[in-house]
Amino acid sequence: MKRSKTMELGVGLFMLAGILGMLFLGLRVSGLTFTTPGDTFQLEANFANIGSLKPRARVTMSGVTVGRVRAIELDTDWYDARVVLELDSGLEGQLSRDTTAAILTAGLLGEQYVGLSVGGDPETLGDGDTIRDTQSAIVLEELIQQFVSNMVSD
Repeated sequence: MKRSKTMELGVGLFMLAGILGMLFLGLRVSGLTFTTPGDTFQLEANFANIGSLKPRARVTMSGVTVGRVRAIELDTDWYDARVVLELDSGLEGQLSRDTTAAILTAGLLGEQYVGLSVGGDPETLGDGDTIRDTQSAIVLEELIQQFVSNMVSD
């Protein structure tokens, strides 16, 4: 009888560890955390096509995550997508005015994120400024459609 209860307890602990592991993995993959964000500042960027970019997507520089996409909305003046970026406060006053923002894809079919590349302008971007030099997302479906239409026309 004692061995049976010990076995049940062991199986229960193993199941609990498995559930906690899956919860941890889910939080890591989704980018959600229980920590409060540190000091941040915001920049905006307009893109002609954002593909499948979503709020809370990563913002990176040289492969290092430096922020998140806070919001995505339609700019009704130009009918572009306005993307609000929330960046670590340590970068405030460090990004030059000619910084480039590009929507990139992790792998062939992975998640989309924003990649920043710093330019050489001595003037810097501050809280609420807009990144003017942007590169839109490459949409795989559009590339396939262009390839097929070129094959048919030849």
